[in-house]
Amino acid sequence: MNAADLGLPVAVPSTALFTDQYELTMLQAALRGGTADRRSVFEVFTRRLPEGRRYGVVAGTGRVLDAVENFRFDESQLAFLRERGVVDEATLAWLAEYRFRGDVWGYPEGEVYFPGSPILRVEGSFAECVLLETVILSILNHDSAIAAAASRMSAAAGGRGLIEMGARRTHELAAVAAARAAYVGGFDSTSDLAAGFRYGIPTVGTSAHAFILLHDTERDAFRVQVDALGRGTTLLVDTYDVTQAVRTAVEVAGPDLGAVRIDSGDLLLVAHRVRQQLDELGARDTRIVVTSDLDEYAIASLAAAPVDAYGVGTQLVTGSGHPTASMVYKLVARADSADPAAPLRPVAKRSLGGKASVGGRKWAARRLDADGVAEAEVVGTGEVPAELAGRQLLTRLVDAGRVVAREPLEAARARHITARAGLPLSAVQLSRGEAVLPTEYVTP
Repeated sequence: MNAADLGLPVAVPSTALFTDQYELTMLQAALRGGTADRRSVFEVFTRRLPEGRRYGVVAGTGRVLDAVENFRFDESQLAFLRERGVVDEATLAWLAEYRFRGDVWGYPEGEVYFPGSPILRVEGSFAECVLLETVILSILNHDSAIAAAASRMSAAAGGRGLIEMGARRTHELAAVAAARAAYVGGFDSTSDLAAGFRYGIPTVGTSAHAFILLHDTERDAFRVQVDALGRGTTLLVDTYDVTQAVRTAVEVAGPDLGAVRIDSGDLLLVAHRVRQQLDELGARDTRIVVTSDLDEYAIASLAAAPVDAYGVGTQLVTGSGHPTASMVYKLVARADSADPAAPLRPVAKRSLGGKASVGGRKWAARRLDADGVAEAEVVGTGEVPAELAGRQLLTRLVDAGRVVAREPLEAARARHITARAGLPLSAVQLSRGEAVLPTEYVTP
């Protein structure tokens, strides 16, 4: 349950200044030049996946829809632009009435993507579409990077619990978005209460080393915690001596102790010793939670350990070494005039250095092999081949300015599990490699 479900107001401030200045200066020039109203198509895609990654994960779509809906300039923002001389009065008057009235299509949240996948398509006048570039990329690049790292960690965990606990390792607002993206990518809960309040993500947490150190003895700390939170709580057992702490924990809470947490040392070795000790003390159902700078590789290395859940912080909220998905927002088609009936013609950047793009308004579909496993990402312009018609990936998100595709976060999370399961098995290998699916372009 989230804030909206509880009937509580959730403040959604204007997103209009979450943009770069050149979006507004381009707008001013286009208004003066008479090209602002030309029908245009922009697409979001990435030219390559981060090094070693086999697939990407679309995350942040729900936040993009909120951002587009709330992209409007209030009086204080217009006054700021006027005072700074960012744009002229005619442009300020246009901005005062701005509402996005175009269409947005995109891969649904939680879906996987590959180089060249048109994961978002924004259509409308040049003026109304160009303003959205920065905020859309800001959200998708951050959230998709976190979700991709979370997905790799989820695959490495093999069904064991995953707790997002990176709030103290990133910006306070980024922490909320990261918890949301991690949930889409396969994490089960978060330590961040703001994320739980805003998005309904399950929240967990008990105590830190400071709580143990506050008390005269470890036994006193455990007793107070159990009295306050019940026998199902998680006791932190590595402040002093782990073996003694486990013994004390079971003596205080009994064999019904919920869990112990290990936050340091050789986690593989310590987990085995703790499991053996718990079993010998009769606490066979007491779970073991491990933390301490984990990433997907560390999680995979603990596959043989008797661990029930992993808590991940720094590596998750920084994308496990890849904090951005390197997505771009490019004009791929536009009309030659402001006439609504004017046909669209493809346009594309042709520069050197690997930054060229493919022009044209695109569709995308995923081709499956005889066993129902994905074998290629097919991207094209023009008519969709009949054999791929039922496999199209883009769905309508915004229709004439109206959001039409909001969904519960659980739907995106479930979709990702299904999408990842439909990829070749090599997709979840942690060894370095290229994208697990090739991207094939089809042109008329």
